[in-house]
Amino acid sequence: MRVNNHPEDDAPPIVVEGLVNRFGDFTVHEGLDLTVRRGEILGVVGGSGSGKSVLMRSIIGLQRPTAGRIDVLGRTITEVDLDQGIGVRRRWGVLFQGGALFSTLTVGENVEVPLKKFYPELDPKLRREIARYKVILTGLADSAVAKYPSELSGGMKKRAGLARALALDPELLFLDEPTAGLDPIGAAKFDRLTRELKETLGLTVFLITHDLDTLYEICDRVAVIADKKIIAVGTIPELIATKHPWIESYFNGPRGRAAHASHDRNQIGGDQAAWQTEVDG
Repeated sequence: MRVNNHPEDDAPPIVVEGLVNRFGDFTVHEGLDLTVRRGEILGVVGGSGSGKSVLMRSIIGLQRPTAGRIDVLGRTITEVDLDQGIGVRRRWGVLFQGGALFSTLTVGENVEVPLKKFYPELDPKLRREIARYKVILTGLADSAVAKYPSELSGGMKKRAGLARALALDPELLFLDEPTAGLDPIGAAKFDRLTRELKETLGLTVFLITHDLDTLYEICDRVAVIADKKIIAVGTIPELIATKHPWIESYFNGPRGRAAHASHDRNQIGGDQAAWQTEVDG
């Protein structure tokens, strides 16, 4: 039985109400509302400049909103110093675009960074072993621990960045364009890894992406940013049913139709494999 160490565990892990983000005379968000459900992979989409990354940065405290309220894991993070007192920052992990690894540190040392910050008393030997385990957990070889970012391929850098995001055993995982720059095979593998980690570790995943294959294959719901706010949240069929022009153009365009067809083929193949396994058994 899981011990409930946090009384807020039954509440939605992310609640955004009335979010406003302005940069000078330019308004990115105006009255944005969003609730993320516990245990889901929520995809966040929107046009260029719609403020997807600004929303994520606001939720993790890197961007102070002009107005509004953000609750993360039961704590209100707006208007507070996240490094003072409330201790919520150690309960999430973030994979930024490109991995954002420190070039002068090895992969293992990169993963150790959050461990050193939040658990400085940890024995160095144990810290190195935890980092090694996290690296292997993301599908990288043991030998990758000692490599520098310059020695890694693009896909390996993403996995190394993911290992660092998982260093503190987070409840929330934030992914910013995790498959950008990957070939289709590498992107599909990363999608499967994300889903497996979500299910194995009980994560809630906030995933910014423009990859339609990712949306179809692993996202439980999708939130759409347009007109400076969230205009719809739901499954892809639910979104298409809204008949919003941007949503229809996004999901019913050539790339959207191709992703839908690929998803249907994968489902049929999975159902056939499951049926064959049952027959053989």
